[in-house]
Amino acid sequence: MRHRKHGRKLGRTPAHKKAMLRNMVTTLIELEKLETTDAKAKEVRSLAERMVTLGKRGPDDLAARRQAIRVVRSKKGVAKLFDELGPRFADRPGGYTRIIKIENRRGDGAPLSVIQFLDEPVTFKERKPRAEEEPDNVIRAAAPVTEEVEEPVEVEAAEGEPEEKKED
Repeated sequence: MRHRKHGRKLGRTPAHKKAMLRNMVTTLIELEKLETTDAKAKEVRSLAERMVTLGKRGPDDLAARRQAIRVVRSKKGVAKLFDELGPRFADRPGGYTRIIKIENRRGDGAPLSVIQFLDEPVTFKERKPRAEEEPDNVIRAAAPVTEEVEEPVEVEAAEGEPEEKKED
């Protein structure tokens, strides 16, 4: 049983998996777009979103910067995280990345995805007020049922078919 064992194994040792995810997050932060398999993209998403949350704490927070340096392996990536990505997502309460499934890999048929940071700022839709504020548990009266009578339709015989004789 896999109780309390979160995450995917990805067919690697824990040290290799950790190093691979760090490299992928660093690349995602620097390029803002990454093509990989579905499982890896889903694992990278959680780590990348944690890094953006650290970046939102601001460039003056030294503790957040040190925590990000433990994962993001380039100074250029950390600088971009705190100077560009943090302010860009300052108003967004989470969900900074998007995963788009694209195709299956040609060699082994593995499903591929593109993970990327969102570009547009967060916008909330205006909620339309209901015309009648009526509780959902109220039983509405049924509409009266009217019966419609169809009129008989005469069908003409096709040219090649003989007509049926009617006996009166």
